[in-house]
Amino acid sequence: MKLLIVESPSKAKTIEKYLDKKFTVRASVGHIRDLPKSNKKAIDIKGGFIPHYEISKGKEHIIDELSKLARKSDEVVLATDPDREGEAIAWHLKEALGLKKPKRIVFHEITKEAVNEALKHPRDIDQNLKTAQEARRVLDRLFGYDLSGLIWKKVRYGLSAGRVQSPALRIIMEREREIRAFVPEKYWVLSGLFKTKKGESLALVCIEEPRDEKLVEKILELGNKNDWFVKDVKESEQKRVPRAPFTTSTLQQTASSRLGYSPSRTMQIAQKLYEAGHITYMRTDSTALAASATASIISLIEKKYGKEYAEAHFYKAKSKNAQEAHEAVRPTHAENMSAGSTPEQEKLYKLIWERAVSSQMADAK
Repeated sequence: MKLLIVESPSKAKTIEKYLDKKFTVRASVGHIRDLPKSNKKAIDIKGGFIPHYEISKGKEHIIDELSKLARKSDEVVLATDPDREGEAIAWHLKEALGLKKPKRIVFHEITKEAVNEALKHPRDIDQNLKTAQEARRVLDRLFGYDLSGLIWKKVRYGLSAGRVQSPALRIIMEREREIRAFVPEKYWVLSGLFKTKKGESLALVCIEEPRDEKLVEKILELGNKNDWFVKDVKESEQKRVPRAPFTTSTLQQTASSRLGYSPSRTMQIAQKLYEAGHITYMRTDSTALAASATASIISLIEKKYGKEYAEAHFYKAKSKNAQEAHEAVRPTHAENMSAGSTPEQEKLYKLIWERAVSSQMADAK
């Protein structure tokens, strides 16, 4: 028997359908171990910031079940998410279940092709990725946990501080100080409504915004006294390049402005779409598309809209720290114009589908 472990029960059900009973697929239901609530036990600072982990409350029965299945299995495969958290969960499963040499696989979409391809290329747990997650977790605890308590005592109960929100708050406050220090300046916007010789209306706005009131009065006086004429007409063609496929942040921003979803709600809906095999992994800072995905989208555009509307575009991440091994958020099957089991899922899927498909269309002119 072979055992494959993922985080989510719904993800486990989807994957089990693809493996034709070759594997028993079970879920850890998220993290199984974490730092204790007491800071005294959590981290050994003197020993070199070594974290002390405990089994998360309520996860004992899950570990017992997975341990029994692991002992009966000839092979254990850890297929948690392809990011820091997923790598950390894989490592915690290895430690908690006492696995000697588990195989680690990753895939960025839950499709039969992607899962079977990942099974052909197993690897060891990435200790660097696991350590990166551990460092973030330790920093959260050392910085946010203690500082939040101090703020409760000194400022107001219920406020919090943390590794991310405290620097973000500083950026906001620095900007706020700049706004408060700004000295307003009076200026005039000059516009006029004119009639052509054919009697058509023509609205014009002056490109300059004068600060001198006397100059404004002079311009108005001359403008009202004299006739106006068109000195020159220049025509130019403008192009608009399609936007890149979604990253996590751009998906959250667009879903907020277009659909009114909060960032957390967007991620919850996207998680369901991912686990059902409709979209690629939704936690990504990459705008890249796999060559096969690009080819599939181009083929769809040519069939649906015409060859003149198809044009391959290759996007690179703006951030130096972006994980280029990841893909942008896109539909797993571009030919499916709609997907999802609820109206919210259908709307978000449509948003993702439109963005991915439009990213491979010709420039607008």
